[in-house]
Amino acid sequence: MFLDMSLSYVLASEAATQVTTRPAVLTEFLATLPKWFGDLLTLASVAHIMLVLCVVSALGMALGMIKFRGISLGIGGVLFAGIALAHYARQWGIPLLDPGADPKNWHVLHFVQEFGLILFVYTIGIQVGPGFFSSLRKDGLKLNLMAASIVVLGAIIAVCIFKFANVPLAAAVGLFSGSTTNTPSLQAAAEALKLAEVGMADKVPMQQNAYAMAYPFGILGIIFTMLLIRGVFKISLEKEQSEITKAQASRREPLVMADIEVKNSAIVGLPLAKLPELQACHVTISRVLKGDKVVLGAPKVTVGAGDVLHVVGPQTGVDRFRDKIGVASKIDVRTVHSPLTYQKILVTKGEFVGQTVEELELLERHNVTCTRVIRGDISMSPMSSGVHIAYGDALGVVGEEDDVKEAAAALGNSVKALNHPQIVPIFVAIALGVILGSWAIPLPNLPAPVKLGLAGGPLVVALILSRISKVGPLIYYLPQSANLALREIGIVLFLACVGLNCGGDFVKTLTEGDGLKWMGYATLITFLPIAIVGFFARIVMKTNFMTICGLLSGSMTDPPALAFAGQVTGSDAPSVAYSTVYPLTMILRIFLAQTIVLVFARAAGTVN
Repeated sequence: MFLDMSLSYVLASEAATQVTTRPAVLTEFLATLPKWFGDLLTLASVAHIMLVLCVVSALGMALGMIKFRGISLGIGGVLFAGIALAHYARQWGIPLLDPGADPKNWHVLHFVQEFGLILFVYTIGIQVGPGFFSSLRKDGLKLNLMAASIVVLGAIIAVCIFKFANVPLAAAVGLFSGSTTNTPSLQAAAEALKLAEVGMADKVPMQQNAYAMAYPFGILGIIFTMLLIRGVFKISLEKEQSEITKAQASRREPLVMADIEVKNSAIVGLPLAKLPELQACHVTISRVLKGDKVVLGAPKVTVGAGDVLHVVGPQTGVDRFRDKIGVASKIDVRTVHSPLTYQKILVTKGEFVGQTVEELELLERHNVTCTRVIRGDISMSPMSSGVHIAYGDALGVVGEEDDVKEAAAALGNSVKALNHPQIVPIFVAIALGVILGSWAIPLPNLPAPVKLGLAGGPLVVALILSRISKVGPLIYYLPQSANLALREIGIVLFLACVGLNCGGDFVKTLTEGDGLKWMGYATLITFLPIAIVGFFARIVMKTNFMTICGLLSGSMTDPPALAFAGQVTGSDAPSVAYSTVYPLTMILRIFLAQTIVLVFARAAGTVN
């Protein structure tokens, strides 16, 4: 449908569009090239479009890396490279945007655009999904409510601009998407324009032009607001980071090791499994020193007077357990010669994903004890409730060398498997996302049903499946490098296509139309919501500045702003807040972009 809209637009405007004669220098240059290469550059073909996409992507990424006082366009450079190339293509008669171009080539361009968007939102969902649902509790709920307020305020301003400033509806929703650098909502609104009863499919190019006009301040406005808040409140980054560190320490105690000498005569003769407070303190006994011999801390091992227990657990749990058992020992059991060894084992076999450490039955099957579950840079006690094995987790195990090797073979322990992306689940998830995104959801008082679209559907599916982690034999895991690669490729292709689609009329709109006025309206949509909520978060909610930076970047779904926040603060705290609010605000922006179109489309059909 998007293809049909694009073709109808260019064909309808063919008579009005005057393509200037190619510059003589360009004509002479083309004449010096081999015919096949000249045809590749000037004649409409699939190869021509793919060449143009690669050039736009490469030039745009290079443009995005150019910094001015620490600020760069980032991925947005691809959009402006596409606009520039499309503008000169129209001026010089290069056929990519020529009304007489082969319709098959438009199919290629728009397929690439939509598939790129799907890759982008899917990889975002897979990355942030595991922590998204848990983030909705406690502080996460407050952050999401503030982020949702930013989205709703922006939508209200966009509607006011449409109603009271005589801005066409298509342009207003384009400004809503561009001023928040939210490309999925751009696509969702385009689909809604095609569904509108008044037939607004021909307004999509106007929507894309408005998006491009609004995009620059969408990036710069967030950065300006961060600097404004920091300056107004005279914020010390060192103090803010210290507060973040303390808060993190209070929520998650790091695991510690301790050696405890048994002094409590009441526990002598008891098996380790029956020791008081063992489960409640979330500690694991990995080794026991009996005289001069070290044995594995198996549940059936009986406790003797003077034994030294090597335990692993959170500091408060270890201290509590020590008080019940005896006193701290000066002997480090790990230094006493024994056949026991420690090794980290990667879980790379799907059948173990989702199980608890207890369900793995490592001691019964392989005669080894697990002392910790390591996920990224976080170590968790296997005794803690709610700790389930995820694909790629590392288990810290203690046992004799042959037993440890046997356990490693059983669990997988394959770095190669860990680095190999799971391809089948990607396509299954995308297929499910397309189905969900195409589901028309009727809502009261709307002239047409709402769809999540090709942006929202794959995002929701990715969030759910990454949380579930495993469905049958399919494991929804992507190595970070593969995730980032697919994400960057997806958004680059999408922005390149958007720039090429709207670039032919961009300069004309800016110089002869309402482009400058639209930029002013976009500034309002960007700045007012984030300034209001940003100051509210600091003054009323007493929110940490680094968290505010992540909140503002995530509410605007703006990766360049997040990158700037990370550079300024030197902390990963903005990324945590960003990932907490990103999924909800992404879905909300997609929903509101469609809702604005569908609610006001009938009026727009008479006004515009």
